[in-house]
Amino acid sequence: MTDGWRWAAARARGTSHVKTGLPCQDFALSETLASVDETVMAVIVSDGAGSAKLAQIGSKSVCIGLLRLIRGYLANHSLSQLREEMVWDWIDDIREYISAKASRSGTQRRDFAATSVAALMSENGTVIFHIGDGAAVVRYEGDEAWDVPSWPYQGEYASTTTFITDDPQPHLTFVRNDRRVDRFAVFSDGIERLVLNSANRSAHEPFFNRMVTPLALSEEAGRNLPLSMALREYLESPSVCERTDDDKTLVLGVRK
Repeated sequence: MTDGWRWAAARARGTSHVKTGLPCQDFALSETLASVDETVMAVIVSDGAGSAKLAQIGSKSVCIGLLRLIRGYLANHSLSQLREEMVWDWIDDIREYISAKASRSGTQRRDFAATSVAALMSENGTVIFHIGDGAAVVRYEGDEAWDVPSWPYQGEYASTTTFITDDPQPHLTFVRNDRRVDRFAVFSDGIERLVLNSANRSAHEPFFNRMVTPLALSEEAGRNLPLSMALREYLESPSVCERTDDDKTLVLGVRK
């Protein structure tokens, strides 16, 4: 049930976290899901806030919780039926879950602060919803250019963003269209400066074209484990770590 999707996914601990003994605070999940009428490629990436003492638990909770809710929704609906109001219901469910976890552990909800980038792609359309920084970049069938449907959210002050745990509520971007995606990349803010052009709010296309080429050449459907391992090695390489010391997550996919 891969619908022709081949993908690779990896995350890497930032060098600043290695120096301070902090764990990787990013998390990601990727899976093909069955809706009532088609297969949906689902990718969720979450980055725990560096200032939150339980950030790694927050990002994992966001990814696991959202994927469970999306899977349950698609079991009885088509992706074309998904609206922003339902996504807000999911966000409220995640916030309530984190609040309950905080209450049981004697902590605060903000201690689990995390972002979320979710991309849902089917044969007949695409939905992206996004809280905070990081981004999803896609190439639509028939296009040569890559598109950034939802730009990383910048808060009122430099280097600030919004988190799913924010009060009274986070800033949500919801984007849907009827176009078919044949290439995608979803990533955390750790590699934003390497892959996005802030001046014109565009994707660095040579990077994405180069990175998806091994997947395009692969005959292995589903998640490609060897390419995922190679992707992790790349994220941990000096050429990347010299330019960013943050945790890094990247999920790449090709539809064949």
